[in-house]
Amino acid sequence: MGIQALETTDILIIGAGPAGSVAASYLQRAGVQVTVVERTQFPRIVVGESLLPRSMDHFEEAGLLDALIAQGFEKKPGARFIRGNEICIFDFSQKFGTGWDWTWQAPRADFDYTLSQELLKIGVDLRFKHEVKAVDIQEDAALVSLTNDNGEPYQIKAKFLIDCSGYGRVLPKMLGLDTPSKLSPHSAIFSHVKDSNRPEGVEGTQISFDILETEVWLWVIPFSNGNTSLGIVAPTDYINKLSEDQDTRKALERAIQKSDYYINRFGDTTFLFEPIHLKNYSAAVSAMYGSNYALTGNSAEFLDPVFSSGVCFATESGLLAAKLAAKQLKGEAVDWKVSYQDYMERGIAVFTTYVKEWYTGNLQTLFFHQPENKDVKDRICAILAGYVWNEENNFVTKHHNIVKNMAHLIALQNETKM
Repeated sequence: MGIQALETTDILIIGAGPAGSVAASYLQRAGVQVTVVERTQFPRIVVGESLLPRSMDHFEEAGLLDALIAQGFEKKPGARFIRGNEICIFDFSQKFGTGWDWTWQAPRADFDYTLSQELLKIGVDLRFKHEVKAVDIQEDAALVSLTNDNGEPYQIKAKFLIDCSGYGRVLPKMLGLDTPSKLSPHSAIFSHVKDSNRPEGVEGTQISFDILETEVWLWVIPFSNGNTSLGIVAPTDYINKLSEDQDTRKALERAIQKSDYYINRFGDTTFLFEPIHLKNYSAAVSAMYGSNYALTGNSAEFLDPVFSSGVCFATESGLLAAKLAAKQLKGEAVDWKVSYQDYMERGIAVFTTYVKEWYTGNLQTLFFHQPENKDVKDRICAILAGYVWNEENNFVTKHHNIVKNMAHLIALQNETKM
């Protein structure tokens, strides 16, 4: 079977998740010719069901907010962290600085499907079950070889290519851009359950992170449809021991049994689909852009689910890449290193520090320290809300040392009291 006739487009987007959706919607509304190819058929199950308020700015600017609001997804006004009998609650309305006070916790199958339907509604050329097979980055274009939903080969020549493929990591794999993550290897197992024992009120809908050990935690994400996402995150060796019989269902059941807080609510639950095992999920790249391509979201860097940063980085980078690519197509000079990679890396560096300090236990020390320091909590809350580029926040600008130093001071104070 020969190659079909060559197609052309201004911007080709790989992947129709949040990054691809905000990029495509922005470009379509700006009058740019855009084509989106998605390897799967929506709806489909994917992790990343807890969002951050910063993403609301992106959905709004891309013109997608109203369609999402209409779905009635569960609102997420903050997050709760549990450690034995200790509880720490962050309220996004109390964060340092300006920005959205809430976001959503939603099954991504429904969430991403809503985004894709809005793209189709505004006329985006969105193609499901079209898979990228090869990429040739040329001097002034990207030649992409694909198969369509019938398995037939064809090619698209694009003036610019935006990789929003998420865990598929299309360009990193095809262009040899993968590089080791700076984070230690962690893995996760998750599924959804029918939350038949859900309590009334806030307790029933509150997203929570139950710390079983310093590096081991259970996520509980209630949805507005009555289901709840349950997941265990831990060092990869710990997860491997939980699932040493290669039974992910039993591994997640064992994890739930370790939770004193949630065992009564979920101890005898039935999973709605076979639990999914995500192994050594952290990833990074050597470069986030080239002369006529850019990497966004998880295709560029994925950190850790503990602070729900995945979708936030996806939408931040997807929208920014779309804006810069549109400028470049107009003949405007774009400094991708300064305007894109350096910018994204500043936010990634902040979150990376907080993820690392979570697993050292230093950040947990700050979370559960009593009495609470409201100013400290509000500044950390802003970071947990995704506003990691706000340099008025010293917990952003001094992220390398501030958590570690404050945890050390608390430890010294506790020693003095003994």
